Amino acid sequence: LGFDTSMYRFIDVYSTESWALDMIAGPVVAVMMLYPLTVQQEKNRKEEEKSGNQNSIDYSEVFFVKQRIGNACGTIGIIHALANLPEGLRAVALREGSWIHNFLDECPTALDPIAKAEILENDPKNELEAMHDKATLNSSAQTSRGSKDDRLDNHFISLVHVNGGLFELDGRKNGPIRHGDTNEMSLLKDACKVVEKFMARDPGELRFTILALVPVEC
Repeated sequence: LGFDTSMYRFIDVYSTESWALDMIAGPVVAVMMLYPLTVQQEKNRKEEEKSGNQNSIDYSEVFFVKQRIGNACGTIGIIHALANLPEGLRAVALREGSWIHNFLDECPTALDPIAKAEILENDPKNELEAMHDKATLNSSAQTSRGSKDDRLDNHFISLVHVNGGLFELDGRKNGPIRHGDTNEMSLLKDACKVVEKFMARDPGELRFTILALVPVEC
């Protein structure tokens, strides 16, 4: 995509418990979660939509794009993570002229999420599609793009820190959801509290994965 992986990388977070979080060298700049789309999770999402209690905020503060491409939640999650990096890190870690640099130049944070999605879908050079195909040439990483109407079993979201707030970014929802306050040193701990809310809806479910974007150790 154009992110300098010699500076930061995604690593697994083995548990939401303190022993696992203490193993992670910070500062963590973004968290991603993969979770199962169970009946309980979908019921909660629909209740949020029905009540309007998504705490959606001004899009000029947090970068958010709607997901309208099937089976693209991982890509949308990475875009959300990189687009909301601290300004100084974003300036040095996103390679000038790369796909992600050009996409974010074309999509200012304040642009409507649907308009961002349309730009993402109408890539004239099909660069993102080509990168997806290259990344999935290996049989262990293969995944079909599918369609937006396909039934999926799992879903990625991102949790980021922007201007003192902790935000859940899920391209299937209407906008960012604020989960209270956080800072660059407590992002992982605070994000895992949100993860635990998802886990509590399905106490017998094991299909949760947590990733943290952290500095590469020298």
